[in-house]
Amino acid sequence: MSTENEDGLDMWADAMDEQAAAEAESVELEELEEDASASPLGAEEQRRLDTILDIPVTISMEVGRSQISIRNLLQLNQGSVVELDRVAGEALDVLVNGTLIAHGEVVVVNDKFGIRLTDVISQVERIKKLK
Repeated sequence: MSTENEDGLDMWADAMDEQAAAEAESVELEELEEDASASPLGAEEQRRLDTILDIPVTISMEVGRSQISIRNLLQLNQGSVVELDRVAGEALDVLVNGTLIAHGEVVVVNDKFGIRLTDVISQVERIKKLK
């Protein structure tokens, strides 16, 4: 099935024009200040918290998943299409060390891909998933 019909090209052109028109604004994140006097934590608790704040984590964005046999995997080549378990326009999953923490949408800023968070999973829900 070819998606390069006239309507398909028009839809892609419209989507690209819409993306270009909706320029996302890049913002700088503020650094966490180390003001112990403003912290409601005790000195020992603050020291423990400071210990974990610099631990590196891996953040990844998941567009979707698919399960295929090894036979089909080995037949993939340039131009192959793998169907995912999501529909176009559905939110991406934002994972930290493999744990879902948010949903978002793809944005393009200064010719680089980014993700705008649309829904952040609450701490309570994340803890429930760990159990």
